[in-house]
Amino acid sequence: MTLLTLVLLSLLTAETALRLNYTGTPKPGTTTRRQDALWLGHAWVDGRKTDKDVQALAHRLKSTGIRDLYIHSGPLEHNGTLPDSAYPKARWLISALHRAAPGVRVQAWLGDKLAGESLDGLRLDRPATRTAILASTRRVLATGFDGVHFDLEPLHSGDRDYLALLDDLRALTHARHAVLSVAAHQIDPLPAFHSFWGATTGHPKWWSQAYFGQVARRVDQIAVMSYDTMQPLQSLYGGYVAEQTSLALEVTPDTTDLLMGLPFYHENRFGHRARAETVPAAVRGVRLGLSRTDADRVRFGVALYVDFAATEEDWRAYEEMWVR
Repeated sequence: MTLLTLVLLSLLTAETALRLNYTGTPKPGTTTRRQDALWLGHAWVDGRKTDKDVQALAHRLKSTGIRDLYIHSGPLEHNGTLPDSAYPKARWLISALHRAAPGVRVQAWLGDKLAGESLDGLRLDRPATRTAILASTRRVLATGFDGVHFDLEPLHSGDRDYLALLDDLRALTHARHAVLSVAAHQIDPLPAFHSFWGATTGHPKWWSQAYFGQVARRVDQIAVMSYDTMQPLQSLYGGYVAEQTSLALEVTPDTTDLLMGLPFYHENRFGHRARAETVPAAVRGVRLGLSRTDADRVRFGVALYVDFAATEEDWRAYEEMWVR
């Protein structure tokens, strides 16, 4: 049997398993815990949004389970610094949202491209860079944000410098009674798959389940980027999300909020097919994974990516299938 034949058989077996994973009926009660989140674009802090936009957003949130808003306030510079000019209207926005939507937490969404797969990018292995990130975090929290949400990519499984950064960030945020949140890579759909994929493509997309757990134990909230999955059909994508939900639930402590990402965007490119990665498929997958693994978990939700690409159909599917 040739290597190509083995690869094709393995792929067929995996896809069949995903399709089977999409079958069944979600348990009653596997719906919103009112701990969902929404990623929002940079327009909210650079002056393009007005009080009218804030009122419209607050009205939208009333019919949802959204508690956290991740407001894009970066990106960080490659040396870890963040100029105040990156988020000039943050104070206004935070105040306006707290008035219009009491109880909603407003977090600063910070991120950058990491070096490693290219020479250009932020280097977490440099102590000076990690120190600068801590200083940047202090500055955004001083602006009034309720927390910080970090999205650093591509972040390879096992990165110890990232864990060290999270330890320092946790101490900093907790001293200020703020939330520490992160966006997380998907978990190996097969054991050690990130190693195989890294060796063959140079980009180990997934994290090991053990590493995901190490990250989850260091933060208050972890949101899985459960999209861009390379799945061609809704049933396969939904089965994949169900698997990811179960894998994440197994290693996320009860003291950490676990959120599963929903694709509120419609691009067609390598890794993402809009006809396959739909909100209905994702929500059904989330509910199935939750039903099978920890149906009564309290600290659980979904995270919607992203506000500026969302359609009314996306919002309706989320509200009818998850919020109810």
